Amino acid sequence: MIEAFLTYLRAEKGYSELTIRAYGDDIRQFVLFYGVAETDFDPRAITAADLKAWIISLGEAKINPKSVNRKVSSMKSLYKYLLREAKVDKLPFKSIPSLKVSKKLPVFVEQSRMERIVKAILESTDDFEVERDALIVLLFYATGIRIAELIGIADSDYSPAKRELLVTGKGDKQRIVPILSGVARKIEYYLSIRNARIICKADKKYLFLTDKGEQVSRTLVYRVVTETLGAFGLQGKRSPHVLRHTFATHLLNNGAEIKTIQELLGHANLMTTQVYTHNTIERVKDVYQKAHPRAKND
Repeated sequence: MIEAFLTYLRAEKGYSELTIRAYGDDIRQFVLFYGVAETDFDPRAITAADLKAWIISLGEAKINPKSVNRKVSSMKSLYKYLLREAKVDKLPFKSIPSLKVSKKLPVFVEQSRMERIVKAILESTDDFEVERDALIVLLFYATGIRIAELIGIADSDYSPAKRELLVTGKGDKQRIVPILSGVARKIEYYLSIRNARIICKADKKYLFLTDKGEQVSRTLVYRVVTETLGAFGLQGKRSPHVLRHTFATHLLNNGAEIKTIQELLGHANLMTTQVYTHNTIERVKDVYQKAHPRAKND
């Protein structure tokens, strides 16, 4: 039953393998909590009280509310599928609300520091891995793409003539992202070094490769970003998503419209993008406190 649901998510919903794995893990965690083997799980026997008990246990285990909401959402999605397939005759969790989640402002790199990082990584070397890693960091900041989107970029997705990048996002939705001239030069220089190594395999047409000609992994990309930002003195959270937040925040601070940022980020919902306006408001407050003569007396 669970495998059939995951197959449905893959075949009909077009979800990524990472998302499908998360759904499967969440559902199997509930089955384990319920205390039966997966093969003995009867979805018709589950009540709202059972799910509430699971939610309480997750809270006692110090699982954060956002993760709890995701797990509950996985169970609700399973039951919607089962109702559609006539495996259950009702949705027992329909009335269970989401937990309240405290809003955290996205972490981003200050513009002055990011400019120093970009200046350094734009310098050319003849080292393949150095150039690849520099371009990885640069593309995250210059385009705001997600880690899965970057890993999946094929050579054919980049148009040097138009200076555009075709990005395949969540649910296989595609969008066009413009490429700045300096970034385009970096891509073309990286390609010249990569191709000179003759590591590209016929079945590996990805932009970012290892020195063995394989598609780069999430682990490699995450490590590249973490180590690069750390080398420039950044403390705390250092990840590809921080660069995505930095991209959006800098665009907004420099006058870009929120709808344009939504399109560039590939957000389906404008509400998701509007979280970046809070960073802008905090910046305005900071400038106000430093500049207004009366603020200094408070």
